[in-house]
Amino acid sequence: MSEAIVMINTDVGKENEIFDKLNNMPEAKKIYLVYGIHDIIVFIEAESMERLRGLITDKIRKLDGVKSTLTSIVVVSKEK
Repeated sequence: MSEAIVMINTDVGKENEIFDKLNNMPEAKKIYLVYGIHDIIVFIEAESMERLRGLITDKIRKLDGVKSTLTSIVVVSKEK
């Protein structure tokens, strides 16, 4: 399983619309609407790194209203 944290900057007023679209993506496991440098933070999972790349490049970054993204690929994770 491949995982990534994607921090998203949106056009003004598009935050809720993008949040809702991400909520409809089964690969989006956690979605946060936040205040600060970024507008939305989403944790995504995919069965492979290639699929993860496709989700970020072909789906998330192409959503109407997404200005920019910053992605961190998860190397090791542990839940308590």
